[in-house]
Amino acid sequence: MSAIITDGDLAAHLAEVAGRILMEVRSSGLFSPKALGKAGDQTANQFLCHALREARPEDGLLSEEEKDNAERLARSRVWIVDPVDGTREYGEERSDWAVHVGMAVDGAPALGAVALPGLDGGIVLRSDQPREVPPAPDKLRMVISRSRPAAEAVAVAEKLGAELVPMGSAGAKAMAVILGQADIYLHSGGQYEWDSMAPVAVALAHGLHCSRIDGSPLVYNQRDVYMPDLLICRKEQAEQVLALIAGLAQEAA
Repeated sequence: MSAIITDGDLAAHLAEVAGRILMEVRSSGLFSPKALGKAGDQTANQFLCHALREARPEDGLLSEEEKDNAERLARSRVWIVDPVDGTREYGEERSDWAVHVGMAVDGAPALGAVALPGLDGGIVLRSDQPREVPPAPDKLRMVISRSRPAAEAVAVAEKLGAELVPMGSAGAKAMAVILGQADIYLHSGGQYEWDSMAPVAVALAHGLHCSRIDGSPLVYNQRDVYMPDLLICRKEQAEQVLALIAGLAQEAA
């Protein structure tokens, strides 16, 4: 199977299977919320990393739950995974968490699959099979962290007259724009490459704008995997949102 399966099919299959494993771990009833998050992270990570090394041994690999290996920096193709994006939400048995399986090629977010196993029936959104993104409503909606909303996001939403939609994981927020549950995802509180790589690949394939909040490209497979900020939104809102962010920066200077 691994010899003929496409990269897109592999990413989607692994994300979906990891999601099912995580739901089984959660349904066992054996863990407290904090212990459940740790058990889920470790179990899904073992599956994803072993499967990717078996299926694509020549590619690099970066996972949140795996010790970083600098050998990935010399590889053109690097898989970047987050076994449970939104560990807190997963442990609390919420639905707003995700599984990320993506691949960067020469630093660009080339391919991704994001599973949302907590939704009814579970769904997987993938970059190689884009769906139609619903049109924006008259009143825009900005998805923000339910626990640590970024000050810039709140300020921009106020200037836009946008409704704030609190949500858990980064992947769930990004997919909310594709699913028509939100229109703008602006984050400036700091993340890591695994938090956004697969979601960004999926969002780009669906025709959305994805960038740093200064408008520069999102670049992956860096030595320092910290990624301070990002913007995912419909292309028709990008110019206005970026201008508002720049204005806030000037006011603060």
